[in-house]
Amino acid sequence: MTTTVLGATLVAYALYTLIAPPFRVSPAQERWLSPLAGLITGVIAGATGVFVIPAVPYMQALGLEKDDLVQALGLFFTTSTIALALGLASHHAWQVDQLALSSLAVVPALIGMWAGQILRRALSPATFRRWFLIMLALLGGEMLLRGVV
Repeated sequence: MTTTVLGATLVAYALYTLIAPPFRVSPAQERWLSPLAGLITGVIAGATGVFVIPAVPYMQALGLEKDDLVQALGLFFTTSTIALALGLASHHAWQVDQLALSSLAVVPALIGMWAGQILRRALSPATFRRWFLIMLALLGGEMLLRGVV
C-alpha cells in the first residue's frame, strides 16, 4: 500500500512540477522548513525505504544550481542509506551475508552516476530539470504499477 501511495505521489509531483511555475523556499522559510522536511522524509523513508518525498522537491525549492543540487542529493541519499542500514542492523533485519550481493548493486549505480555526470555537463539547466522530472515520474509510475500488480 505504501509503495502505491508513494508512487502516485511521485507521479503527481513530477507532472505538477513540469507544468506549474517553480516553488521557491526563501532563506527565512528554510530555517524552519528544513527540519520539518527532514522529519517527514524520515517517517516516509522508515515506512517505505524510499527517501525521495519530500526531500527532493524541498531541495529543488531551495533554488540550488544544477551541480549543487546533484551534490546535495548525493550527500542526502548517502546519509539516508547509512541511517537506514544502521536502523535495519539495530533491529537485526540486515544480515552480513547479504553484503556481497548489495555490493554488486553498487556497480550499476556507479555507472549511472558516471553517465549522469556526462549528461549534466551536456544539458542546459532547463533540459536537465525536465528530464530529471520525467525520470522521477517514470520511477513513480513503476512503483505505482508494482504496488497494484
